[in-house]
Amino acid sequence: MQDNLQASGNSVDFGGISVVGKDETFYCLSIIGQIEGHYILDNTQKTTKYDHLLPLLVALEESDRIDGVLFILNTLGGDVEAGLAISELIASMTKPTASIVLGGGHSIGVALAVSAKHSFIVPSATMTIHPVRTSGTILGVPQSFDYLEKMQSRIIRFITTHSKISDEKFRDMMNRTDVLVNDIGYILNGYEAVECGLIDEVGGISDALNYLRAECSKISKANKEIAE
Repeated sequence: MQDNLQASGNSVDFGGISVVGKDETFYCLSIIGQIEGHYILDNTQKTTKYDHLLPLLVALEESDRIDGVLFILNTLGGDVEAGLAISELIASMTKPTASIVLGGGHSIGVALAVSAKHSFIVPSATMTIHPVRTSGTILGVPQSFDYLEKMQSRIIRFITTHSKISDEKFRDMMNRTDVLVNDIGYILNGYEAVECGLIDEVGGISDALNYLRAECSKISKANKEIAE
């Protein structure tokens, strides 16, 4: 690609590729493994680096050659702030966007899944909802717990704003104690994720591409009407 996507690299570097169709060009971007934030993870783990994704998303938004973006997710979660930053940028894109959860969309991957304008999940995929976790030493003082609560509220607000699930329902699943072993939270399969309103639709690649084509067609029709 020659325009402002020159800096985006290739599919080897970023897990992304342009798909040129008859009337539209979509960019397919994978978000896999752990979301890597301020700390570099070891080279035995599959990672998605947020400092690579953020400028790429800006380039996709500005590119005249890209009509829509498809996000393919199979992630365990990872750095919460990095994942939320990516999610906010995806949600603010004006171009048609769609996401598909394959395998898993766990933890902060839930926010990434709902950040697209329309979300899909395959029946066999799962999504794990749980409270914010931290690693390392946490000081047992009110300020520490207040910080974690505010972070949790930010995530919940984002997810409930960009999906059909209610705040009450989401918190109820997040705090379940009878599902996960030695932890609290809830696991949803594809059908359950749609039933509770977290994900828009059960579907795969053809469904997501059909959605993007339909949205691009609406935009093209609207632009022609304005021109006339």
